[in-house]
Amino acid sequence: MERYFGESTPKLGFGMMRLPKLPDDSFDLEQIKRMVDCFMDAGLTYFDTAFVYTGSEEATRKTLVERHARDSFTLASKLNALFGASNEQDAKAELETSLKRAGVDYFDYYLLHAIQDGNIEKYNDYGIWDFVREQKKRGLVRHWGFSFHGTPELLDKLLTEHPDTEFVQLQINYADWEDPRVASRRCYETARKHGKSIVVMEPVKGGRLADPVRAIRALFESVDPNASPASWAVRFAASLDGVLTVLSGMSTLEQTRDNVSYMKDFRPLSEQEQEIIVRAREILGSIDSIPCTACRYCTEGCPMEIPIPEIFAARNRQTVWNQAAQGAADYRALAEKGNVADACIACGQCESACPQGIKVIDRLAECAEQFKG
Repeated sequence: MERYFGESTPKLGFGMMRLPKLPDDSFDLEQIKRMVDCFMDAGLTYFDTAFVYTGSEEATRKTLVERHARDSFTLASKLNALFGASNEQDAKAELETSLKRAGVDYFDYYLLHAIQDGNIEKYNDYGIWDFVREQKKRGLVRHWGFSFHGTPELLDKLLTEHPDTEFVQLQINYADWEDPRVASRRCYETARKHGKSIVVMEPVKGGRLADPVRAIRALFESVDPNASPASWAVRFAASLDGVLTVLSGMSTLEQTRDNVSYMKDFRPLSEQEQEIIVRAREILGSIDSIPCTACRYCTEGCPMEIPIPEIFAARNRQTVWNQAAQGAADYRALAEKGNVADACIACGQCESACPQGIKVIDRLAECAEQFKG
């Protein structure tokens, strides 16, 4: 591996996907500036955005790029051939648009975005692999890779066909480590077999592991009452061999301060702490929750404009948190605004887009039945 993948790379990356917003739905730029400064003051440098994160690249420009020297941070963005484009020309134009939005001349890291079994043909048909190689030669991209939500078999095939891939971004967290739908461990082992460094996404599973069920919280507190649940999740991912950095999609200054507190001087999990993680995973495995991370890929093309993540969150309130009344109230509030679960026409768009492999149609039917009346 090249030296930029070495031990000196900070183990925490700032995910610019879930940035805080004001009541008018605009970004809270002043809070984001404080978050960026807090992150960088700790010696952390890796920032991650994407073409399809609405407004994120512009917010990154205003809060990071325009306020800090270009050589003081590294910036990643992504090209999405599924949601960001309707043809090859549109897909390839995303890079120039992203550079302008972010206000930079190059990206340190550039990724083919959210590759999985259901969309890989678009990246192949559009010639995106050769395109990003050419952008590296032009200097618009320093290092390239891809983010991945598919099967270990597909990952092995891609890394065999494209051995010059420099890194892979994988969903890794202790909840998904042995989950056959996500196959975190098997994908991790496949990437390492090919000698690839790894950027970790979803280490706290869309925030779910930052606010776990009571039994897991009590378990963690029995070992270290001062450590946040999020710290356990992020440190689990960062402790793996070959990890370049772990992305945390921070939404508040408080979250940033917490992440920085335990990652500025990163300490891998001890053997005892690894055993605690195994026990936490066993507790999660006994709960029938819907493993939605609210990435919202499912809603991009939903013809009925169903707020799928919010519906699943309402149902999880009932099954995970024993908050039946609040879950029902949340669902009624959604129904007052527009279509809900019973409006699903089973077109399947959501299932082809879901990185978690959720059987969305079946789960929506379940929600419609549980919330009816």
